Parts: sequence; C-alpha cells; structure tokens
Amino acid sequence: MLTFEKYVRPGSAAQALELLRENRQATVIGGMMWLRLADRTSPLGIDLAGCGLDKVEETEDAFRIGAMVTLGQLENHERFKAATCGIFTEAVRDIVGTQFRNLATVGGSLYARMGFSDIVTALLALDTEVELEGAGTMPIIPFVERGARNDILTHVVVRKHRYQAAFESVRNAATDFSALNAAAACWQGSWHVTVGARPKKATLVTGGERIPLRRDFSPAELDAVCELAESLDFGDDLRGTAAWRRAVAPALVRRAVERAAKKPRAEKEA
Repeated sequence: MLTFEKYVRPGSAAQALELLRENRQATVIGGMMWLRLADRTSPLGIDLAGCGLDKVEETEDAFRIGAMVTLGQLENHERFKAATCGIFTEAVRDIVGTQFRNLATVGGSLYARMGFSDIVTALLALDTEVELEGAGTMPIIPFVERGARNDILTHVVVRKHRYQAAFESVRNAATDFSALNAAAACWQGSWHVTVGARPKKATLVTGGERIPLRRDFSPAELDAVCELAESLDFGDDLRGTAAWRRAVAPALVRRAVERAAKKPRAEKEA
C-alpha cells in the first residue's frame, strides 16, 4: 500500500514543479490507478488534480491533451477519434473496464512508460510531442526512450495529419494486459510502426529516423518491416516467452499495417 507523509494539491504546474524540485523523493499523483499498488511510504504526494490539466483543446493543427484527461475522456472524444482513425479508442477499449478508464489518466499512463502500456504504443505511432513543466516541449520518441524524471508532464500534443491508423494486441484474457501489441499510422507519406509489451516499453520499428516504409508500400517492403519486428529485443514474463513474441510480432505488425491501409484517410480540418 502506498502512503504519504504529507499531501499537497498545488494550483498550477509551476507550483507542482517547485514542490518536486524541493523534494526529489516526492511522488507526483495523476490517476493513482497503478501507483496506489506500490508498497512504500513517500514523504510527499503532489496531486495534479488542481492544476487545470483535464481538458482536450483542439486547434487548427493539433489536439492538446491535458495530462489529467482520463483515458475514458479521450476514448470517447469524437473529434480526436475521427482525426486519428480511432487508434486510441482501439488501444484502450480492452483496458480493465469503463470505471478504470474513467479514472486512469493519459499523462500518468504515458509518464510511467510501462512496458505493458497500450497507450504508449498508440501515441508513439502518431505525430506526438509532450509538454513538460521544466524541460519544455520534446518529441515523444526521446521522452519514451529516456523519460524526464524531475519535470512535470502537463500536456500531450498530437499533430493533425490525414492519418490512416490501427492498433492490434494479443491478450491471454479479456481486460488483461497485452501480451504483445502493435500500432501503425501513416502520415507525411510514410508508415510509423510500433511494437510494445515485448514486455519492455514500446519502440518504433519504422518511421522517423528508422527505416522508412512509404505509403504505397510493396509486398516486399512490408515483408522487410515484419522481419525488423522479428529482430527486436523480446523478453519473457508471465504472459509469454521471448520466442513466442518473436514469432507473433511479424504477424501482428502486418495485421496492423494492412488494416490501417484499408481505412479511409482521416480529415485534418477541425
């Protein structure tokens, strides 16, 4: 059970960051859905619920999602769903249950960068940036790879494109964690494919600075990406072995790309 010696609820992200930097052992509280399972005592709990980070703002070019927006809010946000081909809804719909998704937050799920996360896998395939009180704005890829330990995650920004996107996962039982997941999103003329629940954190297979996969790929080009997925570093856990994940990953990536490619391109306009 997680307990706090002191609890504070600052009124802004700047105040939260100041408290965090005064006490590096403090714990930042988002949705508390996974954090509450920890068995330790923290000297200070910093609750972000009063920082005004619970809104989804749409501009001409992007969606700016507050860190305290719940998975349920974003799952059911019709404009965001339409603009991203429903990839986020596909990613979260099997996470535990409706009540859980109405409490768990986007920021908490992303900041933790947990290996089993479906949210990280989906957002990593989109044109996503994170806004941090302290470190400023950065692309999602270095954030997922390295994190930002002593900063406050305030917003997730998803840039608008005419996406084609899809999410796929394998679970041992309904509402269980993913044993393996994959996401594919096409934007700016190329496919961005991610694989997560390896059980290590999600990674980008193609797109960005990785090997490109053009929008109108050939069967041989898709085969090459599936081979890349097979060559990733996989591990064992209670939900599957490394050998099983290595065997399944190419098929899961192929399924995500092919299903996304059949979808109509999203409209970018607000």
